[in-house]
Amino acid sequence: MNKKIQSALISVFYKDGLEPIVKLLSELGITIYSTGGTQQFIENLGFPVIPVENLTSYPSILGGRVKTLHPAVFGGILGKRDDAAHVQEMKQFKIPEIDLVIVDLYPFEETLSLTTDENAIIEKIDIGGPSMIRGAAKNFKDVVVIAAKNDYAVLENLLREQQGETTLVQRKNFAAKAFEVVAHYDVSIAKYFNPSEGLYFVESVTPPKAMRYGENPHQSGIFYGDLDQLFNQLSGKELSYNNLVDVDAAVQLISEFSKAHADGGGKGEITFAIIKHTNVCGIAQRNTVKESWDTALAGDPESAFGGVLICNGTIDKATAEAINEIFFEVLIANEFDAEALAILKSKKNRIILKLKPVAGNYKSQTYKSLLNGVLIQSIDEGNYTEWKEVGGRETTDAEKEDLVFANLVCKHLKSNAISLIKNKQLIGKGCGQTSRIDSLRQAVEKANQFKFDLHGAVMASDAFFPFNDCVKLGHTAGITAFIQPGGSVRDKDSIEYCVENKLAMVMTGMRHFKH
Repeated sequence: MNKKIQSALISVFYKDGLEPIVKLLSELGITIYSTGGTQQFIENLGFPVIPVENLTSYPSILGGRVKTLHPAVFGGILGKRDDAAHVQEMKQFKIPEIDLVIVDLYPFEETLSLTTDENAIIEKIDIGGPSMIRGAAKNFKDVVVIAAKNDYAVLENLLREQQGETTLVQRKNFAAKAFEVVAHYDVSIAKYFNPSEGLYFVESVTPPKAMRYGENPHQSGIFYGDLDQLFNQLSGKELSYNNLVDVDAAVQLISEFSKAHADGGGKGEITFAIIKHTNVCGIAQRNTVKESWDTALAGDPESAFGGVLICNGTIDKATAEAINEIFFEVLIANEFDAEALAILKSKKNRIILKLKPVAGNYKSQTYKSLLNGVLIQSIDEGNYTEWKEVGGRETTDAEKEDLVFANLVCKHLKSNAISLIKNKQLIGKGCGQTSRIDSLRQAVEKANQFKFDLHGAVMASDAFFPFNDCVKLGHTAGITAFIQPGGSVRDKDSIEYCVENKLAMVMTGMRHFKH
């Protein structure tokens, strides 16, 4: 059923984009009610406006906390036009019908991002705004509600093209958006008051972005979030569902390693990693970006095809020329030299992302939907809680550096996970296997495939060795030092083998399962 807008209530925090709507409402002869700053804004434009105080017979009180919370306002919003009793009561109490409600909310989230002053934050919790929005949305059969300035343009076109009339479908669509706006607002407030465990799983993330498809072409996919907070996309196509999953894995991995010098070529170790299906398949730490890239790629040049690449330094021309020789989906780095960027942009579909400093700390929790609910956990933060030398000898300085590196790499492989490291280069890895010994066999086979000498290499395991078979096989392959969390009832079997064979072993007390 079409409805003609006869009156409008406007009360907004942000005034940008409002002027053409006010102009159209006035031209269409629609009565405008307003409050405070919005009323003054409309008056300054030269259009007629009636103060809400004329309806309520009360001024704005309590420092502006109470302006619209009055039956004269809410009766006009909630009154059902096809209910004779409602119409009679509105007439009796001289309550005018309000057909259009334009309200936005106090900027609670923006305030939260700018200050920790509790008083300032609390004052930005809107009360009247959400109430009016909910009331108008509930009464969508008679009332149009605009709850965000993103819909100003839609309303402007509607007013112009339909001369102030709206259809039931249009009003219901606006109502649906309005309820989502209020829900998001309430979630933000609830999370401020209860940032950890609560009675409910509450999360609200905007804006939505439809993917071409999900994990597979027959699956739909939507991403909710603002990637612009984390990256500047310098080139390439839109990120796909699978790209996003791999990019997340890459950012989590690189955040483990200290940031390199911004020029990418000075002293200090630079880390370059290659991710495939969320697992790291190549990673190395060297003094220059080019060396780091060459060494990371050499670890498994086969798996690097179509991967996601990430570096914590600056991509220079020489590195870009080398990277340009292979096919990859995404390249992420702190900075790009102009010449390097020109080379990398030569293929238009390549996704080039400049990582913002905040990106490495963008989440403190992870959650996934499963069974009939949601599983939440804190992120796996840290490398080891203790460094307990339990083998047949102490680790050398070089072994210790490699073991620390190996344990971080192993942390970012799917369980059961094994990483083999030599001179801060991943030379073999096994992941996603149903037994730890199979992951080790896979890792040794991968190292042998690319002709790496395992003698003097180190091994990391994401969880304890249930038997001594892993240290035996590792030793046979040439491994000289092991790192694992410990905690098996048969820890002594692996320890005794290391003692007998003068192998180093470190127990960390920190498991790194990843499923």
